[in-house]
Amino acid sequence: MHSNAIRYFLDKWPGKKYLGIYRFLPIFFGLGAALEFSMINWKVGSTNFYTTYKKRQAENLARKALGLDI
Repeated sequence: MHSNAIRYFLDKWPGKKYLGIYRFLPIFFGLGAALEFSMINWKVGSTNFYTTYKKRQAENLARKALGLDI
């Protein structure tokens, strides 16, 4: 039953004739943009993904400069 419902929904999605399976790309583009937006703008305390990433990169560069690279 679920398979038939999903198939019905997917068959009703526009663009099947011209784009085929690629007609779903805008959905994934939008999901990727939403994920990127959340990684930049949503903070837990004062930390978000990019501040954590920058801190890790700085630590790795400092370790490499001091010769402590594992």
